[in-house]
Amino acid sequence: MTFIVNDNCIRCKFMDCVEVCPVDCFYEGENMLVIHPDECIDCGVCEPECPAEAILPDTVPGAESWIEHNRTYAEIWPNIVEKGAPPADAEDWDGVANKFEDHFSDKPGEGN
Repeated sequence: MTFIVNDNCIRCKFMDCVEVCPVDCFYEGENMLVIHPDECIDCGVCEPECPAEAILPDTVPGAESWIEHNRTYAEIWPNIVEKGAPPADAEDWDGVANKFEDHFSDKPGEGN
């Protein structure tokens, strides 16, 4: 089992999860984070840290496509090991519908 980041992270990108991850398995895109499913040790410490509730176990219904999304972008985006500043309007984007279809960027983030 692994954890996944879903579309509610898009444009929220709070990054509280990054600070608690013991294996540094988060990768940063321009407007969201992903978890590398082959690196995640299923400890679960990241899930409660996400204010947007964008981190879920891969066993929840609908997670299958997010596993592949996380894997794909973890392979090309930079690793992130320290919490950065979330977007100034992050709270405004929490829970917005159709974020993947309307706002996802496949561009890499800055990493650290």
